[in-house]
Amino acid sequence: MDLSRDFIKAKRPCTDGFRWFLRTHRDGGDYQPLLDALVSEGRINDACWLLDQFGPTDAVLHLDSLEATAIVFAGSIEVRGNIEVDTLLRAGRSIVAGGGVRSNGGIVAGEDVRAGGNIRCAEALTVGGNLRAGWGVEVDGMLSCGGDLRVEWDVQCLGALHVDGSMHIGQNMICSAASRCGQGLNVIGDIDCAGDLKVAKGIQAGGDIRGAGHIEAGRGIRARGDIEAHGAIKVGESLYSEAEIRAGAGYGVYAGLIVQVDAWEASAQVSARARPERLMSGCWVAPDF
Repeated sequence: MDLSRDFIKAKRPCTDGFRWFLRTHRDGGDYQPLLDALVSEGRINDACWLLDQFGPTDAVLHLDSLEATAIVFAGSIEVRGNIEVDTLLRAGRSIVAGGGVRSNGGIVAGEDVRAGGNIRCAEALTVGGNLRAGWGVEVDGMLSCGGDLRVEWDVQCLGALHVDGSMHIGQNMICSAASRCGQGLNVIGDIDCAGDLKVAKGIQAGGDIRGAGHIEAGRGIRARGDIEAHGAIKVGESLYSEAEIRAGAGYGVYAGLIVQVDAWEASAQVSARARPERLMSGCWVAPDF
């Protein structure tokens, strides 16, 4: 794609960026070489603006390994080994690594991100499609995923965690802000959320579920450990724990919110080691373990 002066001007670039373009590419330039030139001169924000305006391409960058100060590529990045970037790692389409992915800045992909190893991001991680990691994911900013998330080890996120699809985590989920999941959440270990935890379908955990805010599931929740919130606990169907269920001071436990009262005995059961305090709805069932 050749970008002419008039083509760029029609997108209303900032004055400084357009002056740079006139000074270095007065006769226009091809899309990806122009992105590369902007990045090489430290104009990363301008490169991102250009990608936002003209969108992704079908180009694929194949490499054995990738080490760079920053990279903004309009297509997909496919690397056999590791990816290590000092500032921003951005692709218009997918980012795929056979090994790990590390960025001391942000990571942005218009489509999928897949890594055979660990994903480490010092700022926000934004994925338009699915996120897959053979090891764990560590994010110091917000994690946003437009598809499904599947991670074999821990997910640790210092910002908000928003996943539009389903989530499967092979060990623990630790989030220092609010968490939202658009489908179901399955965690083999513990869930520890420092804000509200809201899941459109069900939650299943092999350990404890703890939330510093409210815990909400559109369907049911099942945990082998405690289910504990500082706010309310609300589920559309049944609520099971092999340990304790505890809502915050002054808050209640609500089951069967999408179930008719006549069907609570079958579809809105609440079971734990002891009956929860302030059980506001649902049918208490003494445990058989």
